[in-house]
Amino acid sequence: MLFLHETHHVVGSREDEFEAALRDAWLPGLAATSGARLLYALRHAHGSGPSYRLVTVTALRDGAAWEELVRSVERGDLRERAQRLDAARHDVEAKVLVPLPWSPLQEVDLASVPTAPKAADAASLFMEDTVWPHPGSLERYVEASGRHYAREMADHEAEGTAILRVEGAFRTAFGSGRRREVVLWQRIVNTKALVPLLTREVPARYTAPGTWMHDALQLRDQWESRLLRSLRWSPLA
Repeated sequence: MLFLHETHHVVGSREDEFEAALRDAWLPGLAATSGARLLYALRHAHGSGPSYRLVTVTALRDGAAWEELVRSVERGDLRERAQRLDAARHDVEAKVLVPLPWSPLQEVDLASVPTAPKAADAASLFMEDTVWPHPGSLERYVEASGRHYAREMADHEAEGTAILRVEGAFRTAFGSGRRREVVLWQRIVNTKALVPLLTREVPARYTAPGTWMHDALQLRDQWESRLLRSLRWSPLA
């Protein structure tokens, strides 16, 4: 299973047009393919990053499904739909991701993914962390994050103190982006805890030796967090 992650740089005055094309043309267009389904459609939460950015995550059954999607966009049924999206955006950054061995999300039953816009539901918030391990430390980071970070997050959830729940962990597929890159897909399960997280320093107990924030510094020290809010019609939210 592959996951196509795209960040769309949308023209500000055409944001509604872009979302409508994504919802009414691109979503059903993907549903007509044999192995691609749109999973998530999200917007950068206001005040948390560059303006007019939307993020989509698409599940691809395998490499053959990716090839089918590429050919359909280039000269097939999805060509005009892709052009509608292009007309309302400045650019799009894309990368193909593969799940880490410890990722809760490994496979997607494509037949169960909604292929039409859902009724308006409450939006969900996600924190997407993109991590760049030190040179030569990628494999050690992948192993240590599963052994340490995933366990620490599970402990918080069991204790009822979790802010986030890890729903997926990925690395860029070979040849599709930066080699040393890991993406953590995390649902925010306690929105009330966001304000203290943003307005206070991290308590010392979370950065002491033995915690992931401390021990992971041996393997990385740079990452980027983005707050993403699902669109109300997103197939998964």
